[in-house]
Amino acid sequence: MRSEDLGSDDVGWPTWRGATQDALYGPAGFFRREVPADHFRTSVHASDLFAGAVERLAAACGARTIVDLGAGRGELLTALLAREPSFGLVGVEVAARPAGLPGEIAWTAGLPDRLDDVLVLANEWLDDVPVDVVEVDDGGVPRILQVEPTTGVERFGPIPAGRDADWLARWWPLDGLEPGARAEIGYPRDEAWASVVRSVRRGVLVAVDYCHSRESRPLFGTLAGYRDGRIVMPVPDGSCDVTAHVALDACAAAGVAAGATVTVLATQRVALRTLGVDASLPPRALARKDPPAYVAALSMSSQAAELLDPAGLGGFGWLVQTVGGVALPEPLRHPTAR
Repeated sequence: MRSEDLGSDDVGWPTWRGATQDALYGPAGFFRREVPADHFRTSVHASDLFAGAVERLAAACGARTIVDLGAGRGELLTALLAREPSFGLVGVEVAARPAGLPGEIAWTAGLPDRLDDVLVLANEWLDDVPVDVVEVDDGGVPRILQVEPTTGVERFGPIPAGRDADWLARWWPLDGLEPGARAEIGYPRDEAWASVVRSVRRGVLVAVDYCHSRESRPLFGTLAGYRDGRIVMPVPDGSCDVTAHVALDACAAAGVAAGATVTVLATQRVALRTLGVDASLPPRALARKDPPAYVAALSMSSQAAELLDPAGLGGFGWLVQTVGGVALPEPLRHPTAR
């Protein structure tokens, strides 16, 4: 929804970044009081096969600790504990430690520093780092949008300047685009990812998220709301998750500047297949020989297909970076579309 431009009085009209920060992470914010799994389905919730792929990556890279950044209610870490209890497991989340979480899993509100021999996984974390939204007005000028937090009504605010303008020019230029064209200013995500890279002395870092690249930015942006498993109008009042897809190529560049030595960008479909997730159907002969085993294998195939679906979870982007000379498994270091 759009209000007319009401001038320079910004009282009650923050930008989307400020409004979303309060709505998601303020004292009564969405992520402080809601269980994410109640509102949206991630790869972790789709299948334990995702945890298996994470376990294999950690083992292949020599990680002794796995850190889940944006750990929700610890679902991934619980699955990893059941698979391989020798890993140190750390959940990083703004919400309080979940009741009943196994004692072997550490829980913290902030990322530890100077991590060694670690795999840090940020699964659908960067998309919830708040960003500002810019729209081209009727005169062809990009302007930062302001929003009324209780309704989601927007109005035009200032013209991007300084760091906002620099980031747009490099990563999401709006020059010559039609009125209504939008961009999300992604440098807060770049900064967030760079801080994660700097926290690691030796290890592997993986960001998995909805994403786009400079060659294929969406014309009208990606700002959205999620509640109860449905897409809803984004209203930054704490009633829903307010999110936007990630310029993962920009985050990759920020990671390199922060010290990452190896960078791989791939789709989840390619990454998970490289890590052993296979959606092949079991042989029909197994149905006659061992019906229960056939049914179990068929279920695993279905779960794998969901994780690999290029129109769904398989279309997510994977940003994999290393610090401190860690070597990625060769197939993942040079992934090919399959």
